[in-house]
Amino acid sequence: MSAARKRVAVVGVGTMGSQAAWRLAARGAEVVGYDRYAPGHDRSAAGGETRIFRSAHFEDSRYVPLLKHADALYEQLQQETGRELRRLTGCLLMGPTEQQQMATVLESIAEHDLDHEVLDAESLAKRFPQYRIEDGDAAVLDRRAGFIRPELTIQTAARRAEQLGAVIHRYTTVREIVPVANGVEIRTDAGSERFDTAVVTPGPWVNDLLPGLPWEVEILRVISAWFMPTTDAWFGEERPAFIRTAPTHCYGLPSPDGVSVKLGLSQTLHRPAGDPNQLDRTVQPEELQIYADLIGRYLPDLNPDPTRLSVYMEGYTSSSRPLVGPLPGAENVILLAGFSGHGFKLSPAFGDIAADLALDGSSPQPIDFISTVGRTEA
Repeated sequence: MSAARKRVAVVGVGTMGSQAAWRLAARGAEVVGYDRYAPGHDRSAAGGETRIFRSAHFEDSRYVPLLKHADALYEQLQQETGRELRRLTGCLLMGPTEQQQMATVLESIAEHDLDHEVLDAESLAKRFPQYRIEDGDAAVLDRRAGFIRPELTIQTAARRAEQLGAVIHRYTTVREIVPVANGVEIRTDAGSERFDTAVVTPGPWVNDLLPGLPWEVEILRVISAWFMPTTDAWFGEERPAFIRTAPTHCYGLPSPDGVSVKLGLSQTLHRPAGDPNQLDRTVQPEELQIYADLIGRYLPDLNPDPTRLSVYMEGYTSSSRPLVGPLPGAENVILLAGFSGHGFKLSPAFGDIAADLALDGSSPQPIDFISTVGRTEA
């Protein structure tokens, strides 16, 4: 069946679903999207005003070709819409030289010839005095990096999909996804609708919507916190984001408005979210101590009292590798889930891969290491 005649549902028009809707509509598919809220809402994993984009990867150099594909698609979406969704300001990657994550970063840079710079402590202190590193630390500046505007990106991709003919049902909760002969049935409170294929990108609602999933996706509660600098160093000529790998994995981004700095933490420091429909959005004072410790040790010119706090949810697999591909026994249902805190920078690539799988049954992108096909662990 040709793409122009194929009817595809997109369940969840958020980080991944908005991109999948865009890529599917661009290829002539008849696209119908469903979201329990609306594209760009703040109730799952997409909020926080900024997310990091980077070319180098800590976890696995096999992501780098996908990052390059995402890079090209970010540029394409910006050109098609005239919106600045991403700004390349660089990203500092810092941590102990003997740690595996820093070794993987350097391996990925060498393997894929990425634009970068290695900074010693003296160079870092001169160019970026807002950061402090310790003996034995390395600092690598990933030049093809910066920040993404998540809410704007989602709304822009969804709007572009609609301009290309997609229909998006906002505030419409999908209750059930039922494989049927030669297709898929999507059931909502308003009734049911039949499609050739469904791309399912449910974010933190993955376990609610697909309770029989053969892989575990743990939903964690994620805190973002904003702090005011006490000097102008964060907003000088160079304004890179940063990631520190150890002893406490954290990241930060100077805000685009030049006022504050957003800080976040890694998976091991998040607590379970519980029911995704009843997320606890209140941050207790004791949850802020780790930020104060980080600021005192590595970011001395940030005021340790936050000016803003936000709480979100993210889905994590045990391997930290996402689930991308058909559901077992349901080849017409394409799942994208469990991005383990690494999804947003890659979202255009994953949306394009979802379109490949929905329309062609395979993708030219290198996804064997994250595919659901033949996978026994999460």
